[in-house]
Amino acid sequence: MTQSPTKITAILTAHLGKAAELRALLVGMAPLCRAEPGNLRWDVWRDRAHGERYVLDELYLDAAAVDAHRMTPHYQAYLATIPKLAERTAWILDAIEVG
Repeated sequence: MTQSPTKITAILTAHLGKAAELRALLVGMAPLCRAEPGNLRWDVWRDRAHGERYVLDELYLDAAAVDAHRMTPHYQAYLATIPKLAERTAWILDAIEVG
């Protein structure tokens, strides 16, 4: 079976007065997530037009790496904390070969 990269894109919009806490949480997650085996990319972006909105851009070696990521203590803590800080929408994406 060939490994296929898995991308996750998440949009997080901070609740009123929670943007700084959300930013701190996401920035703190970056080095932990980037150090995981199977993580190829983990970046935080901020919407220029809506400063309370952040985008996570994640790329993993394969679905197993995503599963391992979701079992980490830092991800579990993130999941427990994020509802207090933001609305969250996430997409798990598979690559499409185009040529």
